[in-house]
Amino acid sequence: MEAKGPVVDAEELVLKGPVIEVSNLPSSSSQELTAEDHLSSQNEDGNNSRNDPAAGEVSMTRTETLSETLDDNGDSGSEDEWEDESLYADALEGADDEELHAGTLMDACSLSEALNFRKQLRSLGADRFLDETIFAEKITAKKLCTAFGIMPPSFLEGSSDEAYYPLLGLGLSRELQKRRKLPEYNTVEDAVELLKKSKRIIVITGAGISTSLGIPDFRSKDTGLYSQLASKGLSEPEEVFDIGIFRDDPSIFYSVAKDILPPTSSDGNIRYTPTHAFIRSLQDNGKLLTNYTQNIDNIEAAAGISRERLVQCHGSFATATCVRCNNKVPGETIYPQIRKNVVPECEQCKSRLLLPGKKRKRTRGTPDPPRKRGGLDDESDSEEPDEEIGVMKPDITFFGEKLGDTFHDRIPKDRVEADLVVVIGTSLKVAPVAEVPRILPPEVPQIYINKTRCSHVDFDIEMTGECDVVVSELAKRLDWTLSPREEDPTRIERLEGSHHRWLFYREGVRYPAAVIKTESDQIYDQGKRDMR
Repeated sequence: MEAKGPVVDAEELVLKGPVIEVSNLPSSSSQELTAEDHLSSQNEDGNNSRNDPAAGEVSMTRTETLSETLDDNGDSGSEDEWEDESLYADALEGADDEELHAGTLMDACSLSEALNFRKQLRSLGADRFLDETIFAEKITAKKLCTAFGIMPPSFLEGSSDEAYYPLLGLGLSRELQKRRKLPEYNTVEDAVELLKKSKRIIVITGAGISTSLGIPDFRSKDTGLYSQLASKGLSEPEEVFDIGIFRDDPSIFYSVAKDILPPTSSDGNIRYTPTHAFIRSLQDNGKLLTNYTQNIDNIEAAAGISRERLVQCHGSFATATCVRCNNKVPGETIYPQIRKNVVPECEQCKSRLLLPGKKRKRTRGTPDPPRKRGGLDDESDSEEPDEEIGVMKPDITFFGEKLGDTFHDRIPKDRVEADLVVVIGTSLKVAPVAEVPRILPPEVPQIYINKTRCSHVDFDIEMTGECDVVVSELAKRLDWTLSPREEDPTRIERLEGSHHRWLFYREGVRYPAAVIKTESDQIYDQGKRDMR
């Protein structure tokens, strides 16, 4: 399916990692929006309802500028849809409910307004909702985007309001397709029982399961890798993972790569956390269907998760490949150079260039050699070398590279087999993994474990705290041993105003007050009750 909106080569709308990048967008003045219907919705039970007049597709006969996100069959979660959404990836990550409540966003809805608009959308259906809002000129499409968690992107600044229709359409579609919480699952005991009885569990993991080893996540304020890279003078910290920049100057990536390498113990083995051990225990007890990880550190494999049960959505440091001759080696063979901030070169290229008659060309990205002073360079200086030694690149997915086929090949099968979903250590902001909870059958229970909440997904049970603390308590109740070390007792509190959100922390180590019930949480929870 061709992505709609700004005119962009469909080949460039790729799913990338560690995060999705919006690239090569033309200026808004040259955009030509297409005249196709954009919206497909679901009823409140989470079932597809394109033919439901209350929540069905939009017939844009007066304003034909919303683009299509779902195919003619109304299937959600397709690769085409994720590629369409990747065009607006940064916008789709912005404008969360905390920011709406705080009023820190310019020209945005308040949290109360946003919850009211979401309620109207579900009660009126998409057509009438649009008739009574933007077509009645009660609010602009640009501002209405913020009610559905979308930050209007800078590349549309100065455009007509109609230029925001495709983006608004994506927001409305995602809202209508949101899975509804299952009311029968709420407590920690419910979570334990689900883990006991389930046999085909999908586990989705992110950087939060490795941070206790000292590996930074990417996006945490002040401590995340991108925040640290901003101090290095890069215009965009994500440039470190841009494949074009890597090819031009790999030393930029290798100047920070040591910070995200998996740590090793004194015996040389890769260390792993209690959370990795918990996932391994799910496997050992015959319960793990698939672990979809967004992490590139390969620690899941080191913890014993089998390759048959592991999908590394953004690749990993497990192997590295020469960018010139495609020689592939185990990742640990280049760890010593990475830890010394040295760009690792391909040994196979080096061996080839030692043959008689071969001339070595400087490795791309290394400094220019000093020029001779005075007079003309001799013939050997002016002659272009014949060969180049290739640089070894870890087999992680950089910006500008497509994800491997494993994810898209595996998820259609897993989505019909899974009987439980456990999301650990990720804020679910990066497609396509972020979309997995939404595309699974709505009757499959979902558990969320993370240091902070995920407000754009209605999980059945939310357990807030350090991942290691939460899973250690769950393992204890399951009679599983994750670590021989005796841990301090875990305290568990139900968060005020909620039946399904729980706070976990170690005795004597009170969790930051920021995760405890806030005024915005109260507004949000009241709004959710009203919507139901």
